Amino acid sequence: MARVKGGSASNSKRKRLFSITKGYWGRKKNVFRRAKEAFLRSMTNAFRDRKAKKREFRKLWIIRVNAAARMNGMSYSSFIYGLKRSGIDLNRKILADMAVNDMAAFVKLVEKSKEALAR
Repeated sequence: MARVKGGSASNSKRKRLFSITKGYWGRKKNVFRRAKEAFLRSMTNAFRDRKAKKREFRKLWIIRVNAAARMNGMSYSSFIYGLKRSGIDLNRKILADMAVNDMAAFVKLVEKSKEALAR
């Protein structure tokens, strides 16, 4: 039986990995074992941090909405509850954007929320 070394497959595998780890520090960019370890770790961190990013942005939006609501004499929780009771269905991302960029519209929402709580 003929001997098969598989050099081209191994070379292409290494080449693909090194092109991904290009720019890493030290041996992590040009030693196959270290590059593979670094690549696997980076993919794990990327997966984890895509989830964390969503949590961080939601926290930021809530902080912004809370600050704007308090400037208009309401707490965050009562503001959100009033919006729900008045039938206004806006997510926190939109509310935070309005609080930063369109304060006049946000004030109208606060007034609607107060009306709904007064009923």
